Amino acid sequence: MRFALLGSGSEGNALVVQVVQTCVLLDCGFSLSETVSRLARLGLQADQFSGILVTHEHSDHIAGVAKLSRKFDIPIWMTHGTLRSQKEAFAKLNVTEINPHTAFVIGDIEVQPYLVPHDAAEPVQYVFSDGKKKLGVLTDAGHATPHIQAILSGCHALVLECNHDAEMLRSGRYPYSLKQRVAGRFGHLNNLQSAELLSRLDNSRLQHIVAAHLSSNNNLAELAVEALSAVLGCTQDKIAVATQAQGLDWRELV
Repeated sequence: MRFALLGSGSEGNALVVQVVQTCVLLDCGFSLSETVSRLARLGLQADQFSGILVTHEHSDHIAGVAKLSRKFDIPIWMTHGTLRSQKEAFAKLNVTEINPHTAFVIGDIEVQPYLVPHDAAEPVQYVFSDGKKKLGVLTDAGHATPHIQAILSGCHALVLECNHDAEMLRSGRYPYSLKQRVAGRFGHLNNLQSAELLSRLDNSRLQHIVAAHLSSNNNLAELAVEALSAVLGCTQDKIAVATQAQGLDWRELV
């Protein structure tokens, strides 16, 4: 089982999970040509994918999904609320509505969706498994709930939102209303909130930890790394950072 990110941030998000011959894409916030180009960097082609999983309808996660699905005949999975909010965009495509509380299987990959607090119609995140190892993904959540903590405990790899530094956001150039939205209970996790969640998880099996969805205006990679490494008691080089431009190269769960 391995994973990589095509890019992570407010300008576009996409994550790849591969188990044996099954590849799935989590979100696609890039244009068709940009997606194909970024997949090529990982040695992949779009027609290799068995499915696209959608977290929610915000454009940095969904902008390229319909075009990619239509061009390469890739099925899509999303919640009823997400589909309802984008009904016209996904008309005539192969879309399966998921129950956010029920696991399902795509080829060799087990998928567990879970609800998160975010300002979208019915947003979810996912845990992926090959039956033995688990990759937990959490971005676009305004706060950590007990359910999120339970879902992510015991994972072998975590992709964890570190969207902003609270002080940088407070003193930055965003208008007040946007600051309130980002920092609110249905916005995005800051570095310390993510670190606090990490401190409450069972990390005994953790092999990889990735800081993701960093704001280009309100965060620095070194601040996110410092917060997460302090909780784990590890050196800072053990914390990977997914970037907007380069994403993150393959990480394997062994």
